[in-house]
Amino acid sequence: MPGRKLTYEEELARLEAMKEFERKYGEDYTCICGVDEAGRGPLAGPVVAGAVVLPKDCEILYLNDSKKLSPKKREMLFGEIREKAVAYGIGMSSPARIDEINILQATYEAMMHAVEDLDVVPDLLLNDAVTIPRLPIKQLGIVKGDGRSVSIAAASIMAKVTRDRLMAEYAELYPEYGFEKHKGYGTKAHIEALKKFGPCPIHRATFIGKFVQKSE
Repeated sequence: MPGRKLTYEEELARLEAMKEFERKYGEDYTCICGVDEAGRGPLAGPVVAGAVVLPKDCEILYLNDSKKLSPKKREMLFGEIREKAVAYGIGMSSPARIDEINILQATYEAMMHAVEDLDVVPDLLLNDAVTIPRLPIKQLGIVKGDGRSVSIAAASIMAKVTRDRLMAEYAELYPEYGFEKHKGYGTKAHIEALKKFGPCPIHRATFIGKFVQKSE
C-alpha cells in the first residue's frame, strides 16, 4: 500500500533531517555542493550529472531522491531548485564517450563537468556514494546520499529531469525505439525494438552486445 502523505509539519521535519550533512559541515565550509548523476544503467543516451549549491536557509518541500518522485513532481521541483539555488551546473558524457572510457569513468567525467559548470567554486562536495578523481576539492561520498542530503537530492533531480528531457528529444529523432517512455533503459519493448531495428547513434555499443549481432 502507498505510504501515508506527510503533514506539513512532518514534511518540514523530514527536510530538516536531510540537512544533517549541510549542518554538520556548514561551520567549516562556506560553499557546499551536492553532486549526483542520472543514467548509468540505460542501453542508450548520455549519463548526466547535476551539481547544486543551496542557500543555508533554503526550504524546498518534497525535495527527495529523484527516483522516489513522480515525473510531474520532479518537473515542479526542477523549476524551484533553479529559482532558489545559489548555483547549479549540468554535465554529461555521450554514449560514444561511455563506450570509449567505460560508464564509471564517464560518470566521473560528467560530474566533473557539472561542478565546472557552476557559477561559484564550492569548497566541499557531497556526492552520492562516490569520490570524483582528479578534482581538487574536498569531497564526501554519502551512501544513498540522494535520500539523505538536500543538496544531493537537488542534484539528482536536476540530472534526472535534464536527461529525461534529452531522451524525449531523441525520441523525435528515433521514434521507433520509444525513448520517450523508457528513457533508454532496457525494457522489454526497448530490447524488442533494438533487435528489430538495430542500434541507433545514441545506443551504447558496450551495453547492447548481448541483444544485437556485431556487423562484420
